[in-house]
Amino acid sequence: MSVQKEFSKYANQYNSYNIIQQLVAKALVRDITKKPKNILELGSGSGQIYKNISWNVDSYTAIDFSKEMCDLHPKDKNTSVSCFSFDSKDFLDFIKDKKFDLVISSSALQWSMDLKKIIKALSYVSNEINAVLFTSNTFKAIQNITAKESPILDSDCIKEAFSLYYDCTFEVLTYNLEFSNKRELFDYIKKSGVSGDSNLSFKEAKHLFKTYNLNYLEFEVIFIKAIKL
Repeated sequence: MSVQKEFSKYANQYNSYNIIQQLVAKALVRDITKKPKNILELGSGSGQIYKNISWNVDSYTAIDFSKEMCDLHPKDKNTSVSCFSFDSKDFLDFIKDKKFDLVISSSALQWSMDLKKIIKALSYVSNEINAVLFTSNTFKAIQNITAKESPILDSDCIKEAFSLYYDCTFEVLTYNLEFSNKRELFDYIKKSGVSGDSNLSFKEAKHLFKTYNLNYLEFEVIFIKAIKL
């Protein structure tokens, strides 16, 4: 199942399971000091970022590749929600002649198929990006058991992509999310949207369930403040 289908499948339950995403979204908005009036958000989901914007904006452009997520996003007269993959030519054409005070993205850009290409395109439409991405050290203990590499970029690759076009500050943080039992933990993995396109066979998944003895999941995120070079 593709990453897009995973997000769409559990869209209606997403707000119950995206605990870490909500936490980092709040932190990302809290660090915005200039109160930009014209905002582009990539990977807007069901509106975690938008719901934390406390000031008036002239325009808020929200982009997500899941129609189900776009349907859930809050809308008003100054808000437009469009269903695009940010890796697609359609998205690049959509932003080509636009200008934004700020591009913001939370828990989304780690799924890009070509992060350098996106950041380059964004450098033409905004002088500033505030973003937080999950890194490949998320679910590290699970990767150690399954011997499967994370589908997410590591922090060095993320830093390289942003630093090509922006002067950046980076902060890497880790979170542990505890669960009362193993079944709740694995249900969270399935429905939170963090694992993306899982490629474990039934046998591998069964082995993981038996072998994983921690009562928590680990997450690593990188916060990025990027100003045009």
